Amino acid sequence: MQSFRQASKTYLIIGSLIFGMIFGAGNLVFPVHLGQLAGGHWLPAASGFILSGVFLPLFALLAISITRSRGLFELALPVGSWFALIFLLLVQIAIGPLGATPRTATVPYAIGVAPYLSPRFQPIGLAIYTGFFFLMVYWLAVKQGKITEIIGKVLNPVFLVMLFVIFLMAFIWPMGKLSTPQPTSAYVSHAFASGFLQGYNTMDAFAMLIFGVTIITAVRQMGFQKPQEVSLATTKGGLIGIAGVGIIYLGLIYLGTTSRHHFAIATNGGTTLNQVAHYYLGYFGNALLLTLATITCMTTAMGLSIAFAQDFHDRFPQVSYKTFLRINCLVSFCLANLGLDQIVMWSKPVLMLLYPLAIVLILAAMLSPVFHHATIMYRLPLLLTLIPALFDMVNAQPPVIRNWTANQVLIHFSQQSLPLFKMGFSWLPFAILGFVLGMIIWQVQRRARS
Repeated sequence: MQSFRQASKTYLIIGSLIFGMIFGAGNLVFPVHLGQLAGGHWLPAASGFILSGVFLPLFALLAISITRSRGLFELALPVGSWFALIFLLLVQIAIGPLGATPRTATVPYAIGVAPYLSPRFQPIGLAIYTGFFFLMVYWLAVKQGKITEIIGKVLNPVFLVMLFVIFLMAFIWPMGKLSTPQPTSAYVSHAFASGFLQGYNTMDAFAMLIFGVTIITAVRQMGFQKPQEVSLATTKGGLIGIAGVGIIYLGLIYLGTTSRHHFAIATNGGTTLNQVAHYYLGYFGNALLLTLATITCMTTAMGLSIAFAQDFHDRFPQVSYKTFLRINCLVSFCLANLGLDQIVMWSKPVLMLLYPLAIVLILAAMLSPVFHHATIMYRLPLLLTLIPALFDMVNAQPPVIRNWTANQVLIHFSQQSLPLFKMGFSWLPFAILGFVLGMIIWQVQRRARS
């Protein structure tokens, strides 16, 4: 039996691993923007954001631990090998070249470069910055040398220290009161739901489904072998990790909300974070924030690129790992030049489709010991969730596609027929119904066999 001190140290190490997995510099912009949008309704909005952006990734990790899966593919296998493969590829594409990876370049650009360039020079500035960024990502991903250790052990902590300095200054010399700013329309009556949906943008639940097996392996290497021990250690360490992420998110939401007293609502949180850094630390703060955000986003991009290339090479071995790595970096570079706002807007429909499926899969996996891993408890909830999620995806399309006549007909039908559709949660009643029906069918089948 470990001593209390040894156990505490072990759980702290696990917590730091989970913290590093969940939090990346790209996560900076969404809570700040949430704070600006939510205004005086920041607390329920923050609660929703932390549930989907922090606790859901922890649940994903626990699902992998409970089912003893070796990754997302095995976690989804009870639904069927075809579903597991398709879902794995879609999630990898979403957090890879069509979503999170190009965003890792546009976030630091939006934070520290875009505010100082005139609109005329924005395209060339973005192209130069993202070109250099992804060349470095490719080189680092191929080499994987000691520079990665230096970044992780030195520069990331420096980044967090700078962040906490800004938090401390903001609490000592606040920009204004939390309760004063008026919430935007989406946060007037549905602050919690809007905050929950904003948490989708972090894509951390997807990341944990992909990377979670790495943490579980590390937990087992620390001496926890029995499934119950692994799950308990993961939970305790996870609570430490998510507490750290949650504190940072609350601090960023605080910055975004109070910034409304001095700055207008920006199109993204990167602009606001730059303004806040300048407000407290001047141009030195802007330069340091840009440097550290670039480096930490680069490590995130490298991790995502390596995972994408490895998974696709495993599924399609006839194509080399380096080829997939080049494809990922090239496509990410091209899409990064759309800009942060465009990437977020075009990725939203994908998230509205995939996130409900991921949530249901995670819950089914966590509950699987209760129903003896019966496939009906996976398939029926996921099937019923898919139907409204498709309508949510249509509703979340950018205006240029959403306004098509066919899509408007589907949206009108959904508004009239699907409960919670206007809030973006039409999938929830269907998922609950799927679990209830699945449980009834499983019980009937169980009794028929006995």
